[in-house]
Amino acid sequence: MRRFGLVAFLVVVPWVAGAEESIRGFSPAALEDEHKWEEQARLMADPSAISGYMRHLSAKPHLAGTPNSHEVAEYALGLMKQWGLDAHIEEFDALLPTPTTRLLEMTAPKKFRAKLEEPPVPGDPTSYDKDEVPTYNAYSGSGDVTAPLVYANYGMPGDYEYLAKHSIDVKGKIVITRYGGGWRGLKPRLAAEHGALGCLIYSDPRDDGYWRGDVYPKGAWRNADGVQRGSVVDMTLYPGDPMTPGWASEPGAKRLALSEVRTLMKIPVLPISYGDALPLMRELEGQVPPEEWRGALGITYHVGNGSVKVRLKVEMDNGIHPLYDVIARIPGSQFGDEWVLAGNHHDAWVHGAMDPLSGASTLLETARTLGQLQRKGWHPKRTIMIALWDGEEFGLIGSTEYAEKHADELSRKLIAYINSDSTGKGRLGAGGSHTLEEFVAGIVKDVKDPVTGKPPDWRMEALGSGSDYTSFLQHLGIASLNLGFGDDEGSGGIYHSAYDSYYWYTHFSDTNFVYCKTLSTITVLALMRIAGAALIPLQFTQLTGALEHYADEIAKLQAGGVSLTGLRTAIGHLQRSAREYETSYAHALPRLDRRSEREQAALAQANERLLQFERHMLLEAGLPRRPWFKHAIYAPGSLTGYGVKTLPGIREAVEAGRPEEAAEQARLAEQVLQTLNVQIQAAIRSLNAL
Repeated sequence: MRRFGLVAFLVVVPWVAGAEESIRGFSPAALEDEHKWEEQARLMADPSAISGYMRHLSAKPHLAGTPNSHEVAEYALGLMKQWGLDAHIEEFDALLPTPTTRLLEMTAPKKFRAKLEEPPVPGDPTSYDKDEVPTYNAYSGSGDVTAPLVYANYGMPGDYEYLAKHSIDVKGKIVITRYGGGWRGLKPRLAAEHGALGCLIYSDPRDDGYWRGDVYPKGAWRNADGVQRGSVVDMTLYPGDPMTPGWASEPGAKRLALSEVRTLMKIPVLPISYGDALPLMRELEGQVPPEEWRGALGITYHVGNGSVKVRLKVEMDNGIHPLYDVIARIPGSQFGDEWVLAGNHHDAWVHGAMDPLSGASTLLETARTLGQLQRKGWHPKRTIMIALWDGEEFGLIGSTEYAEKHADELSRKLIAYINSDSTGKGRLGAGGSHTLEEFVAGIVKDVKDPVTGKPPDWRMEALGSGSDYTSFLQHLGIASLNLGFGDDEGSGGIYHSAYDSYYWYTHFSDTNFVYCKTLSTITVLALMRIAGAALIPLQFTQLTGALEHYADEIAKLQAGGVSLTGLRTAIGHLQRSAREYETSYAHALPRLDRRSEREQAALAQANERLLQFERHMLLEAGLPRRPWFKHAIYAPGSLTGYGVKTLPGIREAVEAGRPEEAAEQARLAEQVLQTLNVQIQAAIRSLNAL
């Protein structure tokens, strides 16, 4: 693999007045000062510092709820304070299950006992750690079951349709599925819904092992012993502490009884390596499934005919454990009650160099850069906050509990939430609110890929779930972004395993941390620009184009079904208002820094409309059957998990064949768009008053 020295920084082009377009939300008069500070910020992020944070943080396993996770939080807190930031830890208590018993054995036609562990690999010092976290799925049910084994491919709805079509019943059986094809938590949920007694999830080498490339430690991909841990809590209903849905899990808070919690798995679930899966899969007989069901285990794949019996025993300690969110703040000099927040989680399944420490270490460098700027005399107009969340791996718990605790204040004050998670090398991944798409484009054109020397290649994607933006975007209606670099570099090969280590990252990913530096710079620029803009930098034409596309997609799902006429009319009105807003914005731009009392009041009114804009995308009653998710435009699918469903109320009703519900959801979405149109028109009037 080609390697780059630590001197391969971002290309910094000195700014010349009048040489480039305005930064969104800044008047021409404010550009010179903003560019002066941005030019300094670009030079501050240091790849070697990011490497140092990762090396320190990944030295020990630090599963949420353990003393090591607390140590990580205290380390980050100490750094934040050292850099001059006002920082503190917010503590929550949450249900964080750990296993007390894990057993998997084949009882017929042969005897075999799975080892259920990840042995050390040569060259990787942390793989020898004696405190390695067991291979398990959090929120598995407890149980001891012996039953015939059935192979169900990825364990997704279409797979069960295939089994039913061929008269293969999983009721009373143990299902084995492979990772991929959909979120892991859906696999045991669907297995249980079809009557299975237990569920095994293994990593097939076709998906992330030797079929893709050399395996670890020779290459980046998953070796025969690698296991993907992960939570199987039903986050399609709600994330966060399963025992406190909708309210913060603070010490002493009311908690549901375990019997009342709807998101826990009822059957035992266990993740296994393909080394442990192969002896089981080799013995299966019966029907040979279609080609798309066949992995790369070097055997003929069979669905099973009842001849293979396995015993699966899982016992869980469903204990309550503390979580530690680290929150830092740089107060705004003019608009202190308007906030922008950047976050990444710090907890990991084991050592977590890629997930999450690549992103967490990068965010720490963002915090250090902002602290340096402060010491040089820079002060943001709005308050900037940095958060390192705990408990993300269990179900976005730290961020969700924080959002639920501070919901009222966040709804009043938070302009935008900027999330990162894992980051590597290659293409810039960007997902989020389309109201921020033009804003992101303005930042990306001002940075350079550290390898190509050109602006990063990117496109804005809609967000489903799977990281800490979920509560901010889909529950509170706060404009959000999720940013990170990555390509098909093999990070899936060590995902949630003990081999996600500093050694792996520095040999197979962003080996010299130059992409981490680039992400840190992008995040710094995003925070500086939102915090410093006279006018909050939202834009609406990209949103209306996305809405039109989403409506077209739904129309293609149905033949003469639910009418979308009202929705399309509302989109058309919104498109016209979006264009009108751009005209008013262009006329107001030179006057954004005027300071008469009337002009200040008009600008404040415009900013209030913009700050609250995404809040009006929320449905008061939430989505059908899962009211925690309230966003009318973006949501994780109830049968996709992490994968996004756009215009979700309508789309999922159409997909499920519920025309009356689809019609009602179309009416509600139309009302949302009408309200958004009112908000844009109000902002236009305020801008025209400048």
